[in-house]
Amino acid sequence: MSFSSIELFAGAGGLALGLEKAGFEAVLLNELDKHACATLRHNRPHWNVIEGSIQTVDFTPYRDKVDFVSGGFPCQAFSYAGNKRGFDDVRGTLFFEFARAIQEIQPKVFLAENVRGLLNHDEGRTLATIEAVIADLGYTLIASSVLKAMFYRVPQKRERLFLVGVRNDLANNVDFSFPKPYKRFMTLKDALKAGELYNCDVPESAGQTYPAKKKAVLDLVPAGGYWRNLPDDIQRAYMKKSYFLGGGKTGMARRLSWEEPSLTLTCAPAQNQTERCHPDETRPLTVREYARIQTFPDNWEFMGAMSAQYKQIGNAVPVNLAYAVGNSLIDLLNSLNKPMEKNEVVQSHAALKYWASPQQTNIPGF
Repeated sequence: MSFSSIELFAGAGGLALGLEKAGFEAVLLNELDKHACATLRHNRPHWNVIEGSIQTVDFTPYRDKVDFVSGGFPCQAFSYAGNKRGFDDVRGTLFFEFARAIQEIQPKVFLAENVRGLLNHDEGRTLATIEAVIADLGYTLIASSVLKAMFYRVPQKRERLFLVGVRNDLANNVDFSFPKPYKRFMTLKDALKAGELYNCDVPESAGQTYPAKKKAVLDLVPAGGYWRNLPDDIQRAYMKKSYFLGGGKTGMARRLSWEEPSLTLTCAPAQNQTERCHPDETRPLTVREYARIQTFPDNWEFMGAMSAQYKQIGNAVPVNLAYAVGNSLIDLLNSLNKPMEKNEVVQSHAALKYWASPQQTNIPGF
């Protein structure tokens, strides 16, 4: 059975594509970035892509007509790579727009995804605020977990936090569990060579290049190595002040290994602190190599300049991770469709009456 869905902050379609494969039918996708919108329209002309800020979208026409809402509200505010200002950062406050969409649509189930840094941001107060808003919306948070993509047929050491909520009138009839890990890890070789993940080697495509001085340094780094594998004098010259700072800084001057999953992809493969060098050739990963590590199909084409394509791919939810979670969500929605016992029906009607009352519409943050 398929279920209708709305996706917010849709990006280039990693989450949407995985959910589609699991059985969801998207009735609306909202995204601000024009290049990502072009990508969505190019690959799925029948999708209803609404380009622009979520703050301008009225979701009330979809009230009680959509089963499921998903979205990864912008995560830079909670990321260790960002400034970690959370709700003090305008990007962090977009969670409240996600909550408004849920309030207006009233889906049976929602999925929110974000970086794992959200778990402990501001000593847990940020997540506590999010959980309080979810409760005020009339939803029960039934599951929250950090999933490691490499457990779900994704050749990448990427982690994402997933939150699953169910409308209160359905919360007594819940059966949900996150997907079980796959039987083995996928490596960079699985991503770029013909095998279990793909039936051919990665197609050729455009890619960034290193300046001559950086290439000369990375030529000295072995597969799976990083700046610590360089001679000390070159370490000092390359790292500059970072040489004396704490932490492993394992992403710097990093060459990937065929036999391991890739490090988490960023918005660009050649940034000074997050190099993602090909294991054999001294160059950054190409666009199609990036896409494969995120488990996009080869026929999923990205629009915009090369930098825009890297950004879209780096920000995406890996397709195979989205598919695995999507299967669990389909099972959840199917379980909610099972007939309820008589006492559960009475409780359900009471909950609907309570959450439809005027005093429940004043949610903090709106």
